[in-house]
Amino acid sequence: MKNKEIEMGAKMKLLLHTCCAPCSVYCIDKLREEGIEPTLFWYNPNIHPYMEYKARRDCLKEYAKSINVAAIFEDEYGLDEFCKEAVKDLKARCTNYCYPVRLKRTFEYAKANGYDTVSTTLLYSIYQNHEFIKTYMQKLSKEYNIDFLYRDFREGFWEGKKKAKELSLYLQKYCGCIFSEKDRYYERILKDKEEYSKLNA
Repeated sequence: MKNKEIEMGAKMKLLLHTCCAPCSVYCIDKLREEGIEPTLFWYNPNIHPYMEYKARRDCLKEYAKSINVAAIFEDEYGLDEFCKEAVKDLKARCTNYCYPVRLKRTFEYAKANGYDTVSTTLLYSIYQNHEFIKTYMQKLSKEYNIDFLYRDFREGFWEGKKKAKELSLYLQKYCGCIFSEKDRYYERILKDKEEYSKLNA
């Protein structure tokens, strides 16, 4: 099926892969403005450790209920599989594993359950590899013969973040995996130590 831009107000059965509640806020609002009602799909086995995974999942459950949006939760905490795959190339873990495993599963679920269109909230974050996600979903669209609804949700990044804060949604401090957590905190600690050493030399 040809990947195409979906006309405003078009009737579709959209499965929206959703990484977390804060990233979904603007995406859902924007889609609803266009007359598109998404069904959220939680499948994120790349999020670690478990309490972080649980916090993000449970926050999305509560938010989905509060705004009356349908949501499907495929609960799989995949630490073992993630470690096995990520260690093959740590620097390329996002494009080799984290994006593909989630997006491919979304298309598989959509195909098996009668959805005709797929998109993802990963297209919202200014910190994600937007072009890879777009290109990979175009590829999956052809492979599964399901439309890919492309929107550059990054235009509403700060608006969505502001609303998420106002709603007191759980705001994660790093992308998802244990290595991104290290990048966020450990590298900062090393930098602080370096600055402290300079000041006390």
